[in-house]
Amino acid sequence: MVTPRLPKFKTYAYGKASRQRIDAYWRPSAPKAAPRPAVLVIHGGYWQGGDKSSWKYLARRLTAEGYVVLASNYRLAPKAVWPAQRNDAMSALDFMRKHAKVWNLDPNRIAVIGSSSGGMLATQLGTYGTGGQRVRGVIALSPPNNPFLAYQDGAEPGAVPAKRMLRKAVVDLVRCVPGGRAGAPCWKRLDDANTTNHVSGGDAPMLLMHASGDFVPVTQSTGLAAALRAAGVPATVKVVQGEMHASGLLEDEHTYPQIVDWLDAHMK
Repeated sequence: MVTPRLPKFKTYAYGKASRQRIDAYWRPSAPKAAPRPAVLVIHGGYWQGGDKSSWKYLARRLTAEGYVVLASNYRLAPKAVWPAQRNDAMSALDFMRKHAKVWNLDPNRIAVIGSSSGGMLATQLGTYGTGGQRVRGVIALSPPNNPFLAYQDGAEPGAVPAKRMLRKAVVDLVRCVPGGRAGAPCWKRLDDANTTNHVSGGDAPMLLMHASGDFVPVTQSTGLAAALRAAGVPATVKVVQGEMHASGLLEDEHTYPQIVDWLDAHMK
């Protein structure tokens, strides 16, 4: 267990809602020091829970690697319907850029890391509109990039409780039940929440990671990666052996070094 020294820390509001909060972790810079690359971290929790504080240990390690790290919350389903979660992620990113000088971060060198539902939000940041102009890269751990596929998987015979819970979470996210009677607004939200539907040639490179026994299967990322590559965007899919999920992938000794190596290659 590596325990770097504590960085500076402060919580800010990037919007008026109580969930629109972001934690900043950074180390003081020498006068006239070059701005540092930065990472936005987005938590998971079925789009219904979770908190930015769960990433404080990773943030501490990444600041020791030379990064400025900001971890954001976002409005939760079912109270907030999609795309409120993506809108908040983009607002958090805008906040980072607007106040970049506070932490001496380089607004043109920002990557995003997300886990589970936060991983899906991370891939959305990398593809929605011209994602490559928004972020330099995306790392997503166990992202359910296609919520409708997750909804279908949760209905399979023998689906584990976590898959069934994810199926219900999709309904809460888009505030409708997919199916034959679902109206056009329901399908529009589902299509919008499918990251693959936003892929274009201007998107950000991605590292997508799942465990071999993950309840969010690697098929949630292979389709996205194929679409990105077809558009000329680098995309790597890694499978870690085990049944871990999301931040649990960091339990594998190779995951954190792979994350840092990938960030360094795309950011420094």
